[in-house]
Amino acid sequence: MNSKTERKERALQCFAEDLHCSQSILAAFSEECGITEEQAFRLGSCFGSGMRKGNVCGACTGALMVLGLMYGETHAGDREGRRRTNELNDLMMNRFSEANGSCLCNDLLGCDIRTPEGVQYARDHHLFTGFCPKMVESAAEILEDIIQQRKQKKE
Repeated sequence: MNSKTERKERALQCFAEDLHCSQSILAAFSEECGITEEQAFRLGSCFGSGMRKGNVCGACTGALMVLGLMYGETHAGDREGRRRTNELNDLMMNRFSEANGSCLCNDLLGCDIRTPEGVQYARDHHLFTGFCPKMVESAAEILEDIIQQRKQKKE
C-alpha cells in the first residue's frame, strides 16, 4: 500500500470492520513501519477510545505509534532520536488538536466514555460510527503530511 489515499481508505475500512481507531491507523501504515497487519492489530488493541478512558484519541495515538516505529529512538542514549520523536510527537498532537478542536476523546465526543452513561450517549448519537471515522481520516491525513515533510527534508 503506497499511496496516501490507499492508506487512508485502509484505515477507514479497518475502522468500519469494528477495529479500534488506533488499530486502524497503525494497520494502514504497518508496511511502512516494518510490521505485519496482525502485529499492528495487536499493538493498537489497547489504545482505542483514549485507552478506554477518554484520554488521547486512539486515532492520534495510532499515528504516534507509526511515527515512533518509523523515526523513534533506536538505542539508549539516542539523543537525536529523542529530539526527533519529541518534535514529531508535538507536531502530530498539535496538528490533530488544531484540526479537530482537541486531541482528547472525551472532548471530541462531548461525553465521558469512562461511564456507562457516556458510552450509551455516544452510541445513541452514533458518535462511534458517524463521528469517529472523521477522526481516523483526520489522523491519517495529518500523519501522511508529516511523513511527506520528513521525506522532503531528507531530499
